[in-house]
Amino acid sequence: MIDKSTHKIHFSNAGDLSEVEDNSVSLVVTSPPYPMIEMWDESFSAQNKDIVKALDKGEPEHAFELMHKILDEVWKECSRVLRDGGVACINIGDATRTIDKKFQLFSNHARIISSFVELGFSNLPNIIWRKQTNAPNKFMGSGMYPPGAYITLEHEFILVFRNGNKREFSAKEKQNRRESAYFWEDRNNWFSDLWELKGTTQVLSENGARDRSGAYPFEIPYRLINMFSVKGDTILDPFIGTGTTSLAAIASGRNSIGYELESEFSSTIEQTLLSESNLKLINNTIRKRILNHKEFVNQRIDEKGIESVKHYNEWFDFPVMTRQEKDLKLQFVENIQKLDNNIFTSSYVQEALMDYQGSQSLFSQV
Repeated sequence: MIDKSTHKIHFSNAGDLSEVEDNSVSLVVTSPPYPMIEMWDESFSAQNKDIVKALDKGEPEHAFELMHKILDEVWKECSRVLRDGGVACINIGDATRTIDKKFQLFSNHARIISSFVELGFSNLPNIIWRKQTNAPNKFMGSGMYPPGAYITLEHEFILVFRNGNKREFSAKEKQNRRESAYFWEDRNNWFSDLWELKGTTQVLSENGARDRSGAYPFEIPYRLINMFSVKGDTILDPFIGTGTTSLAAIASGRNSIGYELESEFSSTIEQTLLSESNLKLINNTIRKRILNHKEFVNQRIDEKGIESVKHYNEWFDFPVMTRQEKDLKLQFVENIQKLDNNIFTSSYVQEALMDYQGSQSLFSQV
């Protein structure tokens, strides 16, 4: 079990992670600005004036490459700070854009794969995140006559890379690894190359921050952190934005480090990490996993008999499917506090809360 976790936010350029020691991070989970998506032009151009010149001159391929050169510097730093066997998960969407009456696709995911492979990473199987949408218009272009319409992008990629060799665990990490196991049914759901989740759009207007963020839904970093790290690990998000990755790290019993170029996001990140509603989101997410497992096991026993569930988790006092789930411990978050210098700490409940209720301050009424 863990007692506390620590979460540090730095407001500086993610191309320089000098505050982070070599080989000290176990997992990178991030969603960077998307090159050639118009809402990010200003951010990229502020870092390289040649980008806006290329766009104005009608040279989109050159602008695309210049934007990715900025991201390349971040990926180099990720390579430095990731431990051997550490994993990087990059949420990215491709872009479509018309410049000088020429419409085309800009393949951000392919360009980032090339960058990571050049750095020596192994590209593991990737995930396609299909955004659930109710949009009535499923095409781009000019009406119903071929070939004037274009295929609409309704998905993003979660690219998965491993740094070096398969990770080895110390004795303490092995215990954390056992407690960080996921339920059998979680594995079957998470380890698929197609996820269907609702996207998140956040409108930002406080203190001069940009009008919109590219925040992904909490479920994405929460899954990835539980899939590719263990309790007590440090998670890095070099484009922390509104703080969703750190919130997911808190929910998972991991430490985190986040970087954000725009200091105006400070109040937004603080609201994300300290709001009572997000504390309840965390604990309801954990609670839902527990209750879903109980429902799954009960249904399996009804259909296939008690002999179909052969193992037992003493922490929760209920059956589990595999031996690896016997030491699994999900801990509810008791509180989250802010210390000085943009450092946050979270503390954890040290019992199983067998009624899944505990203090009503931990849960919303669901």
